[in-house]
Amino acid sequence: MSKASIPILLFISLSLVLSACAGGGGSGGYSDNEDERIIVLGFSQLGDESEWRTASTNDIKRAAASAGVQLMFDNAQQQQFNQIKAIRSFILKGVDVIAFCPIVEEGWDNVLEEARAANIPVIVVDREIKTERDDLYTAFIGSDFHREGVKAGEWMVERFADVEGPVRIAEISGTPDSSPTIGRYYGLREVLADNEKFEIVISVSGDFMRSKGRECMEQILLETPDIDILFAHNDDMALGAIEIMEEHGIIPGQDIVIVSVDAQPSGIEALIQGKINCLIECSPYVGDDLMALVFKIVYGLPFPENTFTETRVFTDQDDISTLPTRPGYRP
Repeated sequence: MSKASIPILLFISLSLVLSACAGGGGSGGYSDNEDERIIVLGFSQLGDESEWRTASTNDIKRAAASAGVQLMFDNAQQQQFNQIKAIRSFILKGVDVIAFCPIVEEGWDNVLEEARAANIPVIVVDREIKTERDDLYTAFIGSDFHREGVKAGEWMVERFADVEGPVRIAEISGTPDSSPTIGRYYGLREVLADNEKFEIVISVSGDFMRSKGRECMEQILLETPDIDILFAHNDDMALGAIEIMEEHGIIPGQDIVIVSVDAQPSGIEALIQGKINCLIECSPYVGDDLMALVFKIVYGLPFPENTFTETRVFTDQDDISTLPTRPGYRP
């Protein structure tokens, strides 16, 4: 039984005695038993740009089915316009709760005002957003991206403690203006700010895509070939960069130390092979916690405004048996 199963079963039992309209403005749905409420969740996924995103989508679909939640799923294909369109569709359909993984931080105020006017609670998943008012969304669940950047920087400082320097860092960042990119960018720099031997010599955006990781690494080798560390904002970009290194006769993990964020299966395999030296965990598995949060909101029970996933660090010095397994990365 998953960690969310017990509270979800409790919420289903409560649904027989609590008002069907508590906590949400949508009409929702009902099963053949007129007294048993079926919660309808409208969910907009930002796209399918990486293995991590596939795992996130699969986990949310699994958790919704397990919890008996009717899921209206939309894939925005990396376009904010598509996400706004999907949210408006969910509002018109009168869902009980809306959840979405925002592609960027800003530009959501108008559509969230519309959801608020319709009395439909909104949960922001995975990536954080900036709004003019704090009450435009109900809760957030996802990773602490700033902490991920901090942990990456702390590992670099420890790894190169005995090196006089300079230590030259190349960065392949994620989608511009997205909260993972912003958090990891500033988290890394916060740690390195007072350590003069570390220098970030180039930072280019790979949009969290493996193919663009390849393009970025080609650019890095052309413009600043003499680097000691590559910091990639996700495993897909790191793996794309590794392919280019190998094509140029560079030994990844030895000639260039590689730090990446995600710890997805292919990233873990590269760590085992010695091609990646450090992985900062960013877990895609929020499905059960999301469904528990949905039930709490709908039935008017206390809920946390912010839920953060665990951030662990895995290195090439770790016992392989301690490395995590990662289900759900393929459809």
